[in-house]
Amino acid sequence: MEGKNAETYLALGDSYTIGEGVSYNERWPVILLNELNKTTQKINKIEFIAETGWTSSRLIQAIDQKNIEPAYGFISLLIGVNNQFQNKSQVEFRNEFIELLNTSLRLLNNNKSRLIVLSIPDWGATPFGKSFNRSEITKQIDQFNSIVKSESESRGIKYFNITDISRQALYDLSLIANDGLHPSAKMYGLWVNRIIDHVSKIEF
Repeated sequence: MEGKNAETYLALGDSYTIGEGVSYNERWPVILLNELNKTTQKINKIEFIAETGWTSSRLIQAIDQKNIEPAYGFISLLIGVNNQFQNKSQVEFRNEFIELLNTSLRLLNNNKSRLIVLSIPDWGATPFGKSFNRSEITKQIDQFNSIVKSESESRGIKYFNITDISRQALYDLSLIANDGLHPSAKMYGLWVNRIIDHVSKIEF
């Protein structure tokens, strides 16, 4: 791939992508890039388009406002928890998620091997989630994730389920940051452990 962004990893998402509650170096995309750089230096920069509280529609707006150019070297997408939290329509989310997949592919010059999608973590398993209906949160997160999984895999895009890891926080509070809601660096490390084998085999 050629262009000014050819060596850049673009991380798209929300609070989970920017690592709310942890340091910059503890964000999972930063951990992932550091692990990847043990085997290749072809992707050596990282750019974030992600903020706490963003829904899929807000992420779409942010990408549009950035006016960014293809082709990026690698992209990750993790979005949807705020759609669930704000009781947004699942039909609306599906349409917006498809748009985000299409945008990501465009930014990769349609090289889908360089795009990964992560499932939505279950915040109901956190101390913050204790005061909510945990079983209902779990049910809804699963519904949103079924959309994420089906729309990704139907396009041949690699999907990673990390939701099961997030649910381990029910029994292991070391997986949660000090805010009682977001993942700790330890949990993000577990996500990367699940992802890195696949990513390290991509032909950059």
